[in-house]
Amino acid sequence: MADYEVKSTNTKDFNLTKADALVGRLKYESWYSFKAEIQLVSGDANFTIRPKGFWGTTIEVKHNERTLLDFEMNWKGQIIINSKISDIGQCFIIKQISILKNIFVLLSNEEKLLTIKPNLQWSKMNFDYQLISTDAFENLENKELLLLTAIHCTNYYITMMTSTVVATMAGI
Repeated sequence: MADYEVKSTNTKDFNLTKADALVGRLKYESWYSFKAEIQLVSGDANFTIRPKGFWGTTIEVKHNERTLLDFEMNWKGQIIINSKISDIGQCFIIKQISILKNIFVLLSNEEKLLTIKPNLQWSKMNFDYQLISTDAFENLENKELLLLTAIHCTNYYITMMTSTVVATMAGI
């Protein structure tokens, strides 16, 4: 089990730390954009996150043009992440487990791997996150990439739900 923190430095940049040591960064191109870059401290690897296709409903995480992960939201409000990192494809699900407490989990084969707790920073109008992983998560290949992808997915979920509420309130 491990604890991680994600701090937003502004509306576009998020730093992932473990025991106050920088693990990686998630940097969006602009506010409320799905386009982003992940930079990991270990291995100095950079990954791009881009919507795919005409509607842009599927989002891909790539390294040197190779798709490692892709994700999309299903009709249940869950985000399905498909891993293509190894020959054995793995599927993950991010879903909100508590609306009142605003808690998300990352699951694989119905096993909880990661708990994601957003914390709205009113002064920055952005979220910081507390991440609590299980031992099974800590044994995953490319867990740092998956952590920052999970943050992108959670931001995506919050953005979609917020825009739905705003549109509903506006009578659109």
